[in-house]
Amino acid sequence: MIHAIIQILAFQILFLAVYDLFLKKETFFGLNRIFLLLTPILGCVLPFISIGYIQQNIPQEYIVELPAVIIGGNTSDTISSGPSFWLLSLLNFWLMGSVISALLFCRKLYKIAKLKYAGNTEYVQGFKLIILPKTDTAFSFFNTIFLGETISEENKASIIAHEKIHIQQSHSLDLLFFEMLRIFFWFNPMVYLYQNRMATLHEYIADAKIAAEKDKKQYYQNLLSEVFQTEKISFINTFFNQSLIKKRISMLQKSKSRKTAQLKYLLLLPVICGMLIYTACSNDPRAEETQTVQQSDSEVMNKINELAEAIMKKGDMTPEEEKALKFLTSESQPGDKVYTSLQEYLDETKEQNDADVTFAAIEKVPTFPGCSGDNEALKKCFSESISAFVGENFNTKLGKDLGLLGLQRIAVQFKIDKSGNIVDVEARAPKPELETEAIRIIKKLPQMQPGEQKGQKVGVLYSLPIVFDVVE
Repeated sequence: MIHAIIQILAFQILFLAVYDLFLKKETFFGLNRIFLLLTPILGCVLPFISIGYIQQNIPQEYIVELPAVIIGGNTSDTISSGPSFWLLSLLNFWLMGSVISALLFCRKLYKIAKLKYAGNTEYVQGFKLIILPKTDTAFSFFNTIFLGETISEENKASIIAHEKIHIQQSHSLDLLFFEMLRIFFWFNPMVYLYQNRMATLHEYIADAKIAAEKDKKQYYQNLLSEVFQTEKISFINTFFNQSLIKKRISMLQKSKSRKTAQLKYLLLLPVICGMLIYTACSNDPRAEETQTVQQSDSEVMNKINELAEAIMKKGDMTPEEEKALKFLTSESQPGDKVYTSLQEYLDETKEQNDADVTFAAIEKVPTFPGCSGDNEALKKCFSESISAFVGENFNTKLGKDLGLLGLQRIAVQFKIDKSGNIVDVEARAPKPELETEAIRIIKKLPQMQPGEQKGQKVGVLYSLPIVFDVVE
């Protein structure tokens, strides 16, 4: 999930960079409007699109997280999987932010309603005009124009004509669209930048249409003649915004862009293609209804181990929670390459969120000596055999010798290579002695029958959480 959010941010940054560098100074206002409405949605969708053709030649390897093993006390069993505490906390944090954003949105609507009832309403040429007493505010919202009574009569005509463009082109819908995004993606700074760009573009559109019908010099004078105090509401179209005056006049002075400049919009094609290739490297096409996370360094693996530890701490899980915990997997195209380090191997690692797909992607899973049957039977036998082996061989006196008490968690990683050997064994624990003991036990595992894919041997990386329960 975190990886998907990072992808969304990165993609939206790229899209907005294309707009700022190549498009925002062009006078193709209609195309720019479509661009600003479309690209934030594309940024949210592309991380979840996976094209099978691109993925056919992507190297993949398998990584599997085994059920945790508890050693010591009266328990020697595997812990079923369930949702992690930190994910639940993250969800609650997001919901709290969304609720606050929704309340702020309601507050803005209340401010508009309050202004509406405070003013005098008139109906002019199919739209509603509300005169606000003792103010020089000027803005529009849907089919209503709010106009301060202190605005000079000379400027009122230009302001009304300008705001009518906003009404006719439904600019309020654009801003409300971004307001909804702000509620659900309140943590995403790109949504706020997109909304700002759209509000500026709305002013360019209205200015261009009015200037085409009236004298430009006179319109400049109207823009500069007074300074208006506009309401600070993000989804209304304000006529006078001091920070935009210079930009609006500059845009009015620009010559109409040449049609050949429209070719700049083709820049979207290589950008989108690059994003699709990247997401293809991150997603497994054989895993339907799953979200995958590409892992590129050992820090990500540490996060996985922390997740396992959180699950251990919770203890017994409900059936619903058992279904929630996903096996971790990544695949690599079988070949003759020999990995010299775990880091090199993890560069091709993927996180798989669907336990049924994790092993199903391998035609034949690694086999513990003495196990037989289909893939499901081999998986179950493998997990039970590993649990029993670790429980029988772990030095349970080590905890007391170290002066420890209670649950001690050990995260172990090892690989069954293409020959069935146990290699690349690593462990992380509160005490170095526990790490050494865990590595010793895993290295004593018997030689396995390696996994197979398309008739070729493949390496499989395993993550094994161990809970060492030290009792008095």
